[in-house]
Parts: sequence; structure tokens; C-alpha cells
Amino acid sequence: MKLFRWIFALLITVFLFLFLLLPIYTVVAEGLNPALIREVFSNFIYLEGLLNSFKIAAVTTFLVFLIALPMAFLYDAYDFPGKGITNLAAMIPMILPPFVGALGFQQILGHYGVLNTILVSWGCDRIDFLGGEGRFWSICLIEALHLYPILYLNLVSSLGNIDPAMREAARNIGAGFFRRFFRITLPLLKPGILAGGSIVLIWSFTELGTPLMFGYNRVTPVQILNGLTELETNPEPYALVTVMLILSSLMYLLAKGILRTAAGTSVKGSVQGAPAQLSGIRGFLPHLFFIPVTLLAALPHIALVLTAFSLNWYGTLLPEHWSLLNFENALTNKLVVPSILNSLRYSSLAMLAALAAGLLIALIVQRWKLPFAWILDALGMLPLAVPGIVVAFGYLGMSVEYRWAAEIFNPQDNPLWLLSIAYAVRRLPYVLRSVSAGLEQTPQELEEAARTFGAGPVRTLRKITLPLIAANLLVGALFAFSFSMLEVSDSLILAQKADYFPITRAIFDLSQILGSGPFTACAFGVWTMVFLASTLAAAGVILGRKIGSVFRI
Repeated sequence: MKLFRWIFALLITVFLFLFLLLPIYTVVAEGLNPALIREVFSNFIYLEGLLNSFKIAAVTTFLVFLIALPMAFLYDAYDFPGKGITNLAAMIPMILPPFVGALGFQQILGHYGVLNTILVSWGCDRIDFLGGEGRFWSICLIEALHLYPILYLNLVSSLGNIDPAMREAARNIGAGFFRRFFRITLPLLKPGILAGGSIVLIWSFTELGTPLMFGYNRVTPVQILNGLTELETNPEPYALVTVMLILSSLMYLLAKGILRTAAGTSVKGSVQGAPAQLSGIRGFLPHLFFIPVTLLAALPHIALVLTAFSLNWYGTLLPEHWSLLNFENALTNKLVVPSILNSLRYSSLAMLAALAAGLLIALIVQRWKLPFAWILDALGMLPLAVPGIVVAFGYLGMSVEYRWAAEIFNPQDNPLWLLSIAYAVRRLPYVLRSVSAGLEQTPQELEEAARTFGAGPVRTLRKITLPLIAANLLVGALFAFSFSMLEVSDSLILAQKADYFPITRAIFDLSQILGSGPFTACAFGVWTMVFLASTLAAAGVILGRKIGSVFRI
């Protein structure tokens, strides 16, 4: 049995090396050239792109904290009517990639959009929300409204792990609310802040789709995308990706260094702290915060739906003409149906690969306890800390640098295996964390008892372990499949022929067609929104407040 464990460990190590470490190495080996790095930092356009990307990340993360912290504390501290659906409502922004939501936001913030129509009716001048500085703040807002659930769910999970006896003891010796918050609650929340905040910071720093959709080209991810056409003759994009990787890694290490002293401190005691009961009118006070945030976060989705059902929406509060024509156009468009079928193929293979890899790593770490298990666990979580655009760019670099990779991964051919593997690697952390949590909560004595009665390792795994963690496997599969269906960076970079476009690349191309293109893209976006909403709802029902653990580094 030990031999088979080592064989499986070798296989997963090879998988991670070839499809995670090697793409990163390919980028770094080509881009970590002093002359190229100097060129990046001496080029005003590149410097402006890096600065703008960092500004977007900083502002977006700040806005996410402003939204998520009060929501998490209200949820943890009080019991109020309607609390049961709060977690599901908080996940509303995640049912649509921000770059698709940007289609809806353009109808709200455009020169003749809803907000300017209201301003004109009040006698004010129109404001250019999508030009100049207004475009920057619009990008930050839509990204913050998409990403705040990641921090919120982590904070809710972390608050649930704090021993209430510690805060009660501080109260008994006279510590006020703010003293208890800064000396007890906040230090114990640091793991959750790190887990959610670092993901938000890196995600918004490397976000490609939203700036691209708003035409904000002076950001590093868009500059990298625009440099793909010169990849074989111009090595500067390698250097730009390397600089982005270094900066995002420094962000993560800095955050981890600041908060490292909190590791392992947030452990719940044996006493379950009951939230304060709010009844009557007071029971609806928390909703004065939850409802406006939820409505604001849902604005892109509402605008997307309204646009999809309209024929014309120009200078009015609501569309003037309603129709199903956009959905009909979407069904008959040559990009739509093939892209759905393509995404189903890519995402199904990605889900199976991520499940197999995540389960193997979780077993190695939680059950087999092999000497280097912690390294595999860290590698399995690495895609959360490494920008997706870096990994996708690395695959393109492999197809240029290595002949064997060019034969398998040539994006000009059918990118079935290329995109499937890319999606699987990007979603591996969600599967790994979900399955690891299930194994941690499953008594190992049950498996030992089965082996005592003569069951072999395979039979024990099949009859005991897998049924006990079935819910965690299901949640991991749901996340891997649904987020692969709506992956942005890999799809925009790696899918280069229309016949093989996945959903997100098809939506982007449709949105660039003058006339009815954006309306057709919105109709297509509605279908994807409904699909991901049902997936996240299922995951939320299965995991409840523990769903935040899926988004931990």
C-alpha cells in the first residue's frame, strides 16, 4: 500500500510541476532579464499601467473592507428575522463575472445612462462616469461589489471560530466595546482578514476583464493581453508578466508578514456563544445595512437583465421597448451555442481533473501524512496567490519554448486540453480546501475500524471515506465546474479561434459588435448568471457559513 501512496504522490507532483510550476518558470526564466526589467521600469506607459493596477487594487480592497466588515459583525453578533438567507444574498455578486456585469453597469453609468438621466431631471449636468477618472472609480466600484463576498464569508467563518468566553472575560473586567474589538476580536480575526483580503488584493490587481470591458487600457493586465500578438518576436510581455508576478507575490508576503502572529489563534472553545436576539422593530435594523448593500451589488445584474429584454435603452430610467429578440439573436448567433458546448466540455474535464488532484493532495496531507505533504498542500493553494493571467501567459510561453508543449498546447488548434488543464489548475484550491475540511471533520477511527474488519485501503476509501465526505466533494465539484464555465483570464488569452471560444470569450466578442452586439451579449450573460446562481445556492445550502473556508489561502 505504501508503494501505491508514493506512486500517487509522484503523479500529483508531476502534474503540479508540469501545469503550475513550469508555466510560472517559463515566464520568469524569459522575463527575469535585467535589461527587460529596466525597459519595463523606464517605459512611461508600462509604469503608468502598473501604477493604475496598484491603485485599482488598493481602492477596491479598501471598499471591500468597508462593505464586508460591518456585514460580518452584524451577522455574527445578532439573530434577526431573515438572517437565514443572508449568506445566500451575500453571494449574489458572485453569480456574474465582473466584466459581464460591466455590460450592465454601462447602461447605468453611461453618458445617457440611468444615473445621468436622473441628474438631468434634477437640473444637473451630465457626469462622465466612464471617462477619465470616472472610469477608474467605476472599475473599482464594480470590482468591489463583485469581490466583497470573499472577505465577508471568510470573516463570518472566522468570527464563528472565536471562543466567546474570551470576549466575555474582557467584558467582565471592564473592557469597553472598542477595547474588546482591538485587543480581542481583531487579533483573532487576522487569519480571516488575510485569507479574504489577500485574495481580493491580488485578484483586483490582476483583473483583466473589467478594465478591458470599460476600455481602460492603461493597466498592466490589458497591456499584457495586447502584447500577445508579438510574443515570438518581442520578449517585453514576459518581463511585464514577471513584474506583475513579483509585485503580487510581495503583496501577499507583506500581508502574511503583518498578520503572521495570528496563525492558529482563532480556535473556538467548548461554549457556543449565542448571538443577541433582536425582535420587533429592532429585528429589522440590521437590514438597513444589508438591504442597501445587496441592492447596490445587484445593480449590474438588474441592469444586465433589463438590457437583455430591451430593444432600446437610451436616456431613460427604464428601457422603452421590451422584447425577447436579444435571446433569439443569441440562440441563432454562430458564437453562442458552440461556445456553450465548448465550455461544457472544457469545464467537465477541468472538474474531473481538479477533483482527482484535490482528493489526492487532501488524502496525502490529512491521511497518508507523507513527509513532503505540506509542500503539496502549499502548491495546491498556490493558484490563489498567483495571478491567473500569469499562469495563462505561461502556457502560451510553453507552446513557444517547448516543442512537446507546442504539439499539445498550440492555442491555434483545438484548445480542449489546454483550457481544461488551465481551468483545473485555477480551481484546484477550492476543491482542495473543501475536501480537506471534510477529511478533518471525519473521524479517522471509522476508517481504522473498517481496516480492522478486513477491508482493504481501496474498499475503505470507497465505502467509508468517500461517502462521509460526499458533500464536500460535491461542493468542490460545483465550484470547479461553475467557475470554470465563467473563467475570464484563461479564456481571453488562450482561446484564439472562434470555433473553440468558451462562453466568456464569446460574450466579450459579442459585446464589441456595434449595434445589437452588447444587447445580445447581455442576453447571453443572463443565461450564465442563472446557471452560476443555482450552483452557488446549492453550495451555500450544503456548507452554510462554512462556505467561506473554500476561499482561504
